[in-house]
Amino acid sequence: MRAAVIERHGTAPAIGERPPPAGAEAHALVSTTAAPVTPLDVLCATGTSYFGPPPLPYVPGVQGVGVVQDARGVPAGTRVWFPTTAGMAPGDGSMAQQVLLPETELVALPDGVEDTLVAALGLSAIAAWAALIWKAGLRPGEKVLVLGGGSVVGQVAIQAARLSGAGRVVAASRSSRAQERARTCGADAVVALRDDDEPDELAGRLTNACAGNADVVIDPLCGVPATAALQLLAPGGRFVNLGSSAGDSATFTSATLRSRSARLLGYTNNEISTARKGEALRALLQHAAAGRLRVDHEVVPLDRLPGAWERQANGLAERRIVVDLTAQDGNGGPGGP
Repeated sequence: MRAAVIERHGTAPAIGERPPPAGAEAHALVSTTAAPVTPLDVLCATGTSYFGPPPLPYVPGVQGVGVVQDARGVPAGTRVWFPTTAGMAPGDGSMAQQVLLPETELVALPDGVEDTLVAALGLSAIAAWAALIWKAGLRPGEKVLVLGGGSVVGQVAIQAARLSGAGRVVAASRSSRAQERARTCGADAVVALRDDDEPDELAGRLTNACAGNADVVIDPLCGVPATAALQLLAPGGRFVNLGSSAGDSATFTSATLRSRSARLLGYTNNEISTARKGEALRALLQHAAAGRLRVDHEVVPLDRLPGAWERQANGLAERRIVVDLTAQDGNGGPGGP
């Protein structure tokens, strides 16, 4: 079968032939149709993640979409989304024409949403939904501030806040393209993040955009943006961190949290079961099928993955990249708003 293979840590995968996966008890053979290229895929492949360097060679891809070919407990032909541990533990991931998975890890998908969009949403969308709806417990009428509003997490958080009845939704993003994505997703206001931002000054701009305090902050950035956003939590406010792309740490005063009875929360997809992930994903796909939720993404065939991987690794990918494992030629296409 054709597959992407990491042959050396820190380099893009090569495209070549790989032996088909062998059967195993309680495992399903899935023909992969689409797989996203995520920051986690690239990080694991460098060998520098806290999971340690993965054994080589291996097929990357921490999640994917496909069709069940053979399984004991799942009917053949079932369309599924699935996570993998590729790069985090020995074994292959989703960027191959076939993958062998525990049946318990499969999430059956409803009709109405194309595979590439499901892949573009995936774990990032699950994290955004779970952080906003379950962890923060967003209530109708509340104000929401989304840091990193142009990322997949940010785009989904903005749209989920709107769909859940938020009173005002504000995003903060760095590039002009990311800011435009946040506006397209329904943000009432977008604050530009800059390299020279100081926390107090940025907090003032965020407060103006929010027209006061924020009840919920969704933070995949940490760093200076988080330090600033912590200053404008409303009484009873909830701050949920789920990433650190702007820095490993943020600061706050004891008085800030205590005076407002605010809650500082952390979120990771590792804390919820596959069944819970499936619940979140199906809720998202219901909105996507109705045209109420999208994420900006591009689709590339497997042959063009190495170049797309390099763009992701070098910070040049403007939107989520999705590999179409069914494409037979070299033409990729855009997707999303």
